[in-house]
Amino acid sequence: MKLHQSARLIKSEDLNHHGTLFAGRMAEWFVEGGFVAAAVAVGNPDNIVCLKVHGMRFNIPAQKGDILEITAKVVDAGTTSLTVYNQTLSTKTGKVLVEGFITFVNVDSNGNKMPHGLVLENLTDEELELQKRARELK
Repeated sequence: MKLHQSARLIKSEDLNHHGTLFAGRMAEWFVEGGFVAAAVAVGNPDNIVCLKVHGMRFNIPAQKGDILEITAKVVDAGTTSLTVYNQTLSTKTGKVLVEGFITFVNVDSNGNKMPHGLVLENLTDEELELQKRARELK
């Protein structure tokens, strides 16, 4: 699947009481990055809703002034659901700050689940490993 990338600059308003990146702000960016990957894969952002954030792990803290690179890609697809793997790197250190999975559901205008028609094919070994990890979280 296509890899989607975005970047964020950590500013003063993004910090917690310890002076590091507030987990809630990172969670917002995490879900937003995943949403973009899911919406582009399905082709209609109006039909995508977040069902569950799972396996989101903070590895190291981020500081004010750090630039984060957020990458997301769909790694698993059910009939109505999509699971996205999300990884956030520090551009300063190249280290993974946060990684995890988010499951989205494709819905109609009444909020009822509906098939998205997406089929994942020709996955790389890395994508197959991420798919396996995603399925273990469910």
